[in-house]
Amino acid sequence: MSTWGQLGLQEAASPLMEQLIFFHDHALLILILVVSFVLYIWTNLITNYLSCRHLLESKHVETIWTIVPGIILVFLAMPSMRLLYTTDEIFDPLLTIKSIGHQWYWSYEYTDLNSLQFDSFMVNEPQLTSGQARLLETNNHMVFPMETSIRLLVTSEDVIHCWTVPALGVKADAIPGRLNQLSFSSNRPGIFYGQCSEICGANHSFMPIAVESVNMKTFLAWLYYQPN
Repeated sequence: MSTWGQLGLQEAASPLMEQLIFFHDHALLILILVVSFVLYIWTNLITNYLSCRHLLESKHVETIWTIVPGIILVFLAMPSMRLLYTTDEIFDPLLTIKSIGHQWYWSYEYTDLNSLQFDSFMVNEPQLTSGQARLLETNNHMVFPMETSIRLLVTSEDVIHCWTVPALGVKADAIPGRLNQLSFSSNRPGIFYGQCSEICGANHSFMPIAVESVNMKTFLAWLYYQPN
């Protein structure tokens, strides 16, 4: 298992997820430095029996410990705001796919491609084959071409669901009567899994998401063999 897999983070399969991991490392480094400095000061105060009146009552020290945390917050806020706007940006999508949440499965509509649509159900454990992921594999994958911008429209027919694929760095609520959209692309082929992140009922944990990133030639061949 990879290092990120051991820490609970999936390996990035999109440029957006790579940026999210970089920001995670950036914030974690600042957190470690702050905690280490505070522990060092705290240890010195506990073990040192001497005190300095000018240190304990200095306005300069109060000014420093007010300004420095503000500067640290700026270093955290700037990349965070950039990523926040990047996740909402739609970059001239080549393909639009509509995902509809049901209790408890997903359906997909390729409205740009002769209204191709299908349902995606979880594969039960007795039907699993070697190499398939338990509670994550579906009978139909949402297939899309890699290295292209994809726009996904997310909605629901009954209750609030959430379409989430951590490896792609995307997450959007599926709300009845409303369309949410997100944009993503994949920089490598593979099958990536996710699950509904909203508590949508008794079988909430049994409506997985499986998306498959393939090259354009394979994607066109997959389209050719889909029923009209």
